Amino acid sequence: MTKNRGDAMHEPEDKLLFQHKNAADVMGKTETEAADTYAEGYIGFLNRAKTEREAVTEAIRMAQGKAFVPWRQGMSFAADAGGTAARVYVNQRGKAVIFCVRGKRPLSEGISIISSHIDSPRLDLKMRPLYEEAGMAYLDTHYYGGIKTYQWTGIPLALHGYIVRKDGSGVPVCIGEEREDPVLFIADLLPHLAKTQMERPGKELVKAEDLDVLAGLRSFPGASGEGRIKRNILRILHEKYHITEEDLISAELSVVPAFPARDLGLDRSMVGGYGQDDKVCVYPALTALFAAEAPEYTACVVLADKEETGSLGMTGMQGAFFSNFIEDLAESSGEKARVILSQSFCLSADVNTAYYPLYPEVFDPHGEAALNHGVILFRYWGRGGKENTNDAQAETVANLRRILDDAGVLWQTGEGGQVDAESSGTLSRFFAALDIPTVDLGVPLLSMHSPFEAAAKADLYMAHRAFAAFFTRPGQ
Repeated sequence: MTKNRGDAMHEPEDKLLFQHKNAADVMGKTETEAADTYAEGYIGFLNRAKTEREAVTEAIRMAQGKAFVPWRQGMSFAADAGGTAARVYVNQRGKAVIFCVRGKRPLSEGISIISSHIDSPRLDLKMRPLYEEAGMAYLDTHYYGGIKTYQWTGIPLALHGYIVRKDGSGVPVCIGEEREDPVLFIADLLPHLAKTQMERPGKELVKAEDLDVLAGLRSFPGASGEGRIKRNILRILHEKYHITEEDLISAELSVVPAFPARDLGLDRSMVGGYGQDDKVCVYPALTALFAAEAPEYTACVVLADKEETGSLGMTGMQGAFFSNFIEDLAESSGEKARVILSQSFCLSADVNTAYYPLYPEVFDPHGEAALNHGVILFRYWGRGGKENTNDAQAETVANLRRILDDAGVLWQTGEGGQVDAESSGTLSRFFAALDIPTVDLGVPLLSMHSPFEAAAKADLYMAHRAFAAFFTRPGQ
């Protein structure tokens, strides 16, 4: 018999109210131990994937262990004679990647997409970074993404990246991660001389042009006069990587925190480390996809670059690599790409901020997410006026709620701060622009965009379970 609205008066109270539940109250010992074990793999991933190139390399290594093969235009995208689903990937110029598992249903019924980004705030070296002053060699930087500049001084730093020589040969760079490696460092003023500095606004405590990395003090052997320190640094780089100063012009070199990710908290309930925005969503998206043996709908993970700077360029979501791949799939299956897109469903898997009681003035006390309360479902982000946001449709949100509840996933909602706080955005708007119903679902973080971010292991584990439920949901 169909209920009428008056029947709501007789529903039990726990059915009428929606409350964020703390994992500490609902996760038993077995599930808590599963979350701890899952986090071990994630910590390893974080330590191997500090840059987008490293993230692509590591993700492909993981995928190849799960029988994924490179996609080539014109190849078949169907189950083989034994019924094993096709598992393919597209490496977009080493800095973005797509993974896809063929589902049982026709592509015209849509695909399940999880999108995340693999770039993180950092310091990039300028094209001519190396200079010498006052007997010291420096590397000049230009920060990438939104950072608090003062957080990058006085901590050990590592140099990561990729150098392409004039002849086209490339060499990966990683200095500062091994125990025997040296680390780098940005010096700050000692408190005794910082009276004037400390009177500046926070944004100007350390000016962007002062984020220069101290690279060394020693002279080129046998050299004297100005430039001998710089020449010695070039000698070291040439001996290690066979490059010259001009090769630095065609290099992508970044300075990132040198310390590893690790357990955080006396109870080991959290993961602390660099680059969790957005790899705390990337890793569970990958593990969920790799576990999907024969999904009802074709399942896809898109890992994009450049989100922190507007998603521009050939490897950002405003580029054409994803839509080109869908065109290829459509052609291989005799379908229309626009039909596949319009029938698809996308989760934009990005982080959101967690409420922190020491700074209550920037949060909405009624609707913020909390650490250790599960994944965050958020319909919109941006600032006042909802600029730069997708604002997911109610039907899309309801569909996701049903998936999460049917799978018993711990989830919550979030606002991302007060209405007129600073602006932000996710990848959801770019998928929605392709006529794909899209909603944001991610993991809450503390100290987002800092060199050391914090995530709860329970929330990370719930992200894996949520994404797995999304990929394996039954047909509708």
